[in-house]
Amino acid sequence: MASDVPMSPELEQVDGEIQDIFRALQNGFQKMDKIKDSSRQSKQLEDLTAKMRECKRLIKEFDRILKDEEKKDTPEANKQLNDKKQFMIKELNSYVTLRKTYQSSLGNKRIELFDTGTDQVADKSPVQMASEMSNQELISAGRKQMDQTDQAIERSKMVVAQTVEVGAQTAATLSQQTEQMKRIGNELDSVHFSLKKASQMVKEIGRQIVNPHNKNIRDIPGLAPPAMNRRLLSIDALGL
Repeated sequence: MASDVPMSPELEQVDGEIQDIFRALQNGFQKMDKIKDSSRQSKQLEDLTAKMRECKRLIKEFDRILKDEEKKDTPEANKQLNDKKQFMIKELNSYVTLRKTYQSSLGNKRIELFDTGTDQVADKSPVQMASEMSNQELISAGRKQMDQTDQAIERSKMVVAQTVEVGAQTAATLSQQTEQMKRIGNELDSVHFSLKKASQMVKEIGRQIVNPHNKNIRDIPGLAPPAMNRRLLSIDALGL
């Protein structure tokens, strides 16, 4: 189960205690094969069973806190936390099955075991204990847990695929907008150049009008040079 599931400080504390117990159970069952004396094996098994009982209590506490904080978290966060809870139940049940195997070989008095993984861990409803299940029932329960895990994985894959698709669409939109901004920039540069050129032409025209005999002023393309010999008519010439 991923360790980056968002959790409140209270949930993180309970989860940390559960993970410590899982590590202790793993080490404890590894030592069982190294113990040759049956009485010492029975004592080791009782200690491991006590740890499983404590783990069961902590998982119920985890479930209680999860329900209290359900409204505060997002649906995706609640889903991840519920999947984590189911994963912990499944892991504890694997140790329950292992404990049953060792107890059968020792012939000790049966000890109450943890119940099978369900959506809710509650004492009110009668639940079949793993120790009371036949091998076929244990296999069926294991397959059911595997199916639920596969379904959770498929849902996660769908979320990832949707996220990738949205990301690709966003990238395409940004790319189009970038190209559009480049075109607008080029058009603005062209307009700026045209305005600058027109300003220069207006200045040249003004200089030619003010100083028509100045040879240093260049001609403007498309503009006729000023008439050099044109004479203005006076009122006297018209005989008025």
